[in-house]
Amino acid sequence: MIKVKNLTKKFGDFTAVDDISFEVGTGEIFGFLGPNGAGKSTTIKILTTLLHPTKGTVTLNGHDPAREPNVVRNLFGIIFQDPSLDDELTAWENIEFHGVLYNVPKKIRRERNEQLLKFVDLWDRKDSLVKEFSGGMRRRLEIARGLLHHPKIIFLDEPTLGLDPQTRNHMWTYLKEINKNEGTTIFFSTHYMEEAENVAQKIAIIDHGKIIQTGTAEQLKIKTNTKSLEEAFLALTGKGIREESAQPMEQMRMMRRRWHK
Repeated sequence: MIKVKNLTKKFGDFTAVDDISFEVGTGEIFGFLGPNGAGKSTTIKILTTLLHPTKGTVTLNGHDPAREPNVVRNLFGIIFQDPSLDDELTAWENIEFHGVLYNVPKKIRRERNEQLLKFVDLWDRKDSLVKEFSGGMRRRLEIARGLLHHPKIIFLDEPTLGLDPQTRNHMWTYLKEINKNEGTTIFFSTHYMEEAENVAQKIAIIDHGKIIQTGTAEQLKIKTNTKSLEEAFLALTGKGIREESAQPMEQMRMMRRRWHK
């Protein structure tokens, strides 16, 4: 479903993504594991048409995001790290607006709205303004919205950041069910070890823009002769998951300012 070959992305002299290659199979749950500033979000932005690569090739279901952005955008749903809902609209209005943007026919859209809001346990709050929702409720609504147009792929960029463990567990329960019942490919980035180990069917460890190793959690542990994914990560990268140097983080802040201009 996703093929990435020799992908590089530079911002001036800073290399955010450095010659990475990987593949994600149809219906697979793929975890991108690495610290902040490792290149996870930049890679997702390229896959979802928000950035163009400096070098290398990317295809989603055989289509190039840079050359066929409109085709590719219809292939995926995305749940961003930061909230992207309209606080002044109701839950129903947020999901309805998304359906209109994706040209989902009205009858199908209304049926799908109801189905998904019930699926994420928000049907009773469909007419409530989003500004009244908790963080967990907002995340569940974002999941429903992202699934509305029956995407082949769901991208999640640090989707559980700031959520309590119970809400995280509920979120992944919904997504695993969608993956199982509809065969939706799921690509998520995270810096939580337990999330990568318990959710992902395959993991790519990325650091300083480079993919260090790819495999199942068990394969990574076997390759490094370790007993946990955290130990495997340390063996492969030589540092803790949350350690960050000041220079790369400052470069990432500069990049974010450029993106939001």
